[in-house]
Amino acid sequence: MSDMLQPFSAVVFDMDGLLVDTESLAMRSLMQVAAEMNIDAPEAFCHTMIGVPADHCRTLVQERFGSGFPADHYLGAAGRHMEALIEAGALALKPGVLELLADLEALGIRKAVATSSSRAKADRHLRRTGILGRFDAVITRDDVERGKPHPDLFLKAAQALGVPAGSCLAFEDSYNGVRAACAAGMTVVMVPDLLPPTDEMRARCAAILTNLHAARPMVSARLTAA
Repeated sequence: MSDMLQPFSAVVFDMDGLLVDTESLAMRSLMQVAAEMNIDAPEAFCHTMIGVPADHCRTLVQERFGSGFPADHYLGAAGRHMEALIEAGALALKPGVLELLADLEALGIRKAVATSSSRAKADRHLRRTGILGRFDAVITRDDVERGKPHPDLFLKAAQALGVPAGSCLAFEDSYNGVRAACAAGMTVVMVPDLLPPTDEMRARCAAILTNLHAARPMVSARLTAA
């Protein structure tokens, strides 16, 4: 654990791939629909859309397949495939989520979600997994002009929590999420999901953990008054 880890008074969480296990479902859906459309969308390409807002995903698809490619159809079909998986019970919380939330609540620490997903999707996924009501604020792509890697989501989350961004601890799993939280001035901890940590991520993060269970000692040890 790095000396970059500073005392904090609030916590901001990414959602997809950190709190809820959606990224693996999204990858399955993108590749399944690509196979049905007979287009080449390998796992490595699908990974470039992790932690990326929908509008930028559309750009990535069109850059790969051409401006005339029906990007909205492809992404829409993948989204419907993923929702079908979720309706069938495939959506789960990531390890350590419930335990860490309970620790923060016992300590009276305010917490927010800052996600690149839409408001409708964020509310649906957090409600389905039973944790929607456990956050003081949920900030989505619908609430800001710019998505990650810009800092807007994290800055708005800090504002909603009523604390300076610099006193927030942010948990992220994606490269763009880490960049966004760093740009907001937050202390960042990466909990990798599908994307492995890189040298850039190690330099930007105060710690890189295997799961949120590993964050529990950090919360107790580094807690400071708001």
